[in-house]
Amino acid sequence: MDVKNVFLNGELEEEVYMKLHPGHPQSSDPELVCKLHKSIYRLKKSPCAWYLKLSSVIEEVGLKRSNADSSLFVRICPSGTLVVLIYVDDLIVTGDNASEIVLLKNTLKQKFAIKDLGTLKYFLGIEMATSKKGMFLNQRKYILDLLQEADMLDCKPAFIPLDCKHKMTMDGETLTDISYYQRLVRRLIYLTITRPNIAFAVSLVSQFMHSPTMDHLQVVKRILRYLKGSVGHGILMQNNAHTQILGYTDADWAGNPLDRKSTTGFCIFVGGNLVSWKSKKQSVIARSSAEAEYMAMATTACELIWLKGLLSELGFPSSQPMTLMCDNQAAMHIASNPIFHARTKHIEVDCHYIRERVQSNIIQTRYTSSSCQFVDLFTKPLATAVFQGLLSKLGSINLLDPNLRGSVEIDQSHKYEL
Repeated sequence: MDVKNVFLNGELEEEVYMKLHPGHPQSSDPELVCKLHKSIYRLKKSPCAWYLKLSSVIEEVGLKRSNADSSLFVRICPSGTLVVLIYVDDLIVTGDNASEIVLLKNTLKQKFAIKDLGTLKYFLGIEMATSKKGMFLNQRKYILDLLQEADMLDCKPAFIPLDCKHKMTMDGETLTDISYYQRLVRRLIYLTITRPNIAFAVSLVSQFMHSPTMDHLQVVKRILRYLKGSVGHGILMQNNAHTQILGYTDADWAGNPLDRKSTTGFCIFVGGNLVSWKSKKQSVIARSSAEAEYMAMATTACELIWLKGLLSELGFPSSQPMTLMCDNQAAMHIASNPIFHARTKHIEVDCHYIRERVQSNIIQTRYTSSSCQFVDLFTKPLATAVFQGLLSKLGSINLLDPNLRGSVEIDQSHKYEL
């Protein structure tokens, strides 16, 4: 397979060629190739060609591609709002006008062979259950499949994903089959979509993908043991009659004992619901706790700006400033002080970025005490009581908790009904 760039009508185009099949009468001539008039399945060009075809059909009915997410299409008109989210050939269609949704489905049926699966209950390993209380998202079946793959369905559950006294090192026996470790960690990374309680632990074990040891594998199995005891955990989304954006940010300064890099953590609430969170090691070494916190603030500010743009495209624009909660007063003073000091010039880019947003009243910083800092869950291992307390404040609930007995029914297909 080969791709050749040619100029056609003054514009650069790509033409895809394929070598002749060995059974072709002229296959012995290496200069002869087949020019493809359309992309073939499994070619590198086929995903792009499929996206262009599908997006063109969706745009024909008046939906516009989102600037925040190229897989999101929105149409806002007097008749109602219509939203389409695509992942390859799987689509989620929603809106506040049922007739508009039916019209879109009929249009897609004329162009493609589609199957309507009805009300959204399962999408890419994520289970959804809706009721008057809201929408509950979790990955129970995904966890059970993962435990079965790791042969840990009968393991003893753990109360927290990490021992707060455990320190990750490079010492120990190197694994002979690293693919097993890598496969488990990759599946755990996808699980963090609905499980903020394992975000820090998974971020930690993913740093040793290339040379894991037996000790690292034991930490992964500890995470799986925690999942065994919290299979029913998920995120509950409720209608709180507002779309205010509130972010919490924190950093664990020099918390990594191997390279002394800091860990950035943040969580963002929209309308009182947890919608975004992150735990990631910073790329450079911070020389002070204020610098580490400020870099975390810059990362969180980028996510806040992105969410604000996304909500605006969905029909919820807001002129109110977004609130960014931080427990480091030194970093907050740097954000509001228009004068650069010699001690902060090495983080000048982040300083400019945050200060510009604060001065333009897009983001307002507010101090929160360390005892009320939710993001500790994403930056460091915690004791059981502290871990469970912060988890409940984030809105992550366990539908299998005995305290909720009577309000939940579980059918044999692992679907939830609130």
